[in-house]
Amino acid sequence: MGNFTAKWNQFTEAFIEQNGYEKVIEGLQNTVIIAVLGLLIGILIGIIIATVRVVPKYNWIPRILNGVCSVYVGFFRGTPVVVQLLLFYYVLLPVLGYHMTGVQVSILVFGLNSGAYISEMVRGGILSVDAGQMEAGRAVGLSFATTMRKIVIPQAIKNILPTLGNEFIALIKETSVVSFVGAADLYVAFNYIGSNSYEFMVPYLVMALIYIVLVMLISLGIKIMERSLRKSDRRN
Repeated sequence: MGNFTAKWNQFTEAFIEQNGYEKVIEGLQNTVIIAVLGLLIGILIGIIIATVRVVPKYNWIPRILNGVCSVYVGFFRGTPVVVQLLLFYYVLLPVLGYHMTGVQVSILVFGLNSGAYISEMVRGGILSVDAGQMEAGRAVGLSFATTMRKIVIPQAIKNILPTLGNEFIALIKETSVVSFVGAADLYVAFNYIGSNSYEFMVPYLVMALIYIVLVMLISLGIKIMERSLRKSDRRN
């Protein structure tokens, strides 16, 4: 117990007196920003790709788009997110002449990566919606695109809400690798505290606790949203 107390005192000294808390706040902000914006970008990309995948392939344009989407999904689902970060930050962006910060690159890559996974979720959600919904929309004069946007996709998103929550949780945890491109996340913050205190056990335990709390808050939020949706369904 005395040994742990000494380690805790080293941690608190580095956390408070050496301004380690500022690093933690910055890391927490970056972690949440990357995960939230990555999820939003992923949802947008996922909806677009899923729509392309389910559009009837009556001519060559949908077929080409479907092929492009298949390559996109195959790349981002087939390579680790660390590899994607390194490719974008050190290869693709310099070749194209663009400069982005580590956080910006992380948001972009996590959004593109998430889009590949969410596209399959949304596609499954769309296919789970009764085909009569599309037929009813077309019967009242709505176009295919309008029916998808106003009737089918909202129902599909509601069906896959728990899965989207799991994707958000995965993004929160995967942000621990953004230090590879110089982004300051929670890992960087607590590694800084550990280096200053010459003791890593307590910082890493606190870091794990913060991740657990974040995941529990997200899970709680998803449950509240699901409960609200079930109540609205009963009212309807």
